[in-house]
Amino acid sequence: MRFVPQFTDGQAFSHELGKVVCVGRNYVDHAKELDNPIPSEPLLFIKPATSVVDIQQPLSPPFSRGEVHYEVELALLVGKTICDATPDEASAAIIGLGLALDLTLRDVQMQLKEKGHPWEIAKAFDGACPLSSFLPLNRVPNWNALAFTLEIDGEERQHGEGADMIFTIPTLVAEMSRHFTLEPGDVILTGTPSGVGELPRGATLRLTLTGGLDVTTTVVE
Repeated sequence: MRFVPQFTDGQAFSHELGKVVCVGRNYVDHAKELDNPIPSEPLLFIKPATSVVDIQQPLSPPFSRGEVHYEVELALLVGKTICDATPDEASAAIIGLGLALDLTLRDVQMQLKEKGHPWEIAKAFDGACPLSSFLPLNRVPNWNALAFTLEIDGEERQHGEGADMIFTIPTLVAEMSRHFTLEPGDVILTGTPSGVGELPRGATLRLTLTGGLDVTTTVVE
């Protein structure tokens, strides 16, 4: 069954989940930890709706295909159609804030990158995007004040802040809309901070976000 976007306050959302538009290397420290160059423009890719699962259900990634890495990211829910938007128009199109994991088959990705091949199969497989419900937005928040964390078995592994993004949220969403029309139900992932690593089997994960979002999930053995 396809994931249905929901708000934490029970507010109904009348659109189906669409595509997930993602950005790579939006934090300097993360680019450095993977020995990647700092991008001069957003590195964009897409996960299909079939990759999205409820983050609060036990996660069952394809461990048989090699190392699975976690990457926690701030998720944005799009509420209206935009194309070639200005940063202000892009900000106004966002109606929800949530958290997601950009699960990555790291061994597969590295092999594909070495061959110069696209690496969607390392990022877009079924279950590759565990996603939370969304905090509703009644007005544009202070994007720079947003902070989020990932704990694994009680130990903080990642901490990100909007102020540390290479491309700010309004700039990023506007740039995405230049390449892909964004529609209600689409989700945007804004990049992961440093601290990514192998997802442990049997682990308990806790994800928190400014504004009161606090979700816990487990990984199958």
